[in-house]
Amino acid sequence: VQLVESGGGLVQAGGSLRLSCVASGRTFSISTMAWFRQAPGKERVFVAAITFTGSSTYYADSVKGRFTASRDNAKNTVYLQMNSLKPEDTAVYYCAARLGSRIVSFTTGYDYWGQGTLVTVSS
Repeated sequence: VQLVESGGGLVQAGGSLRLSCVASGRTFSISTMAWFRQAPGKERVFVAAITFTGSSTYYADSVKGRFTASRDNAKNTVYLQMNSLKPEDTAVYYCAARLGSRIVSFTTGYDYWGQGTLVTVSS
């Protein structure tokens, strides 16, 4: 399975961006998908996750109410709509996929990773 993120860029505080992650390869094996982020000099941390059907989502407290995860299985794509962006949201955002159906928030729970897309929020 290969994951390719897009949609990152430079935005002013208070603005919005939508990230996309397209999966290819043995996509039928994928269940839960997630977004993580890694700020410069910091560890990679969980942002959001969504189950295969999209019926369940889970968010980090830091983004709850501002970010929304969704997916279109017909397009093998997962999205992260980011609103009311803050400078502290600046990071490389990674898409991840796991074979299991449960939502987990730790990096080792995910089997596949994208290369990341940079989001920079200016103040």
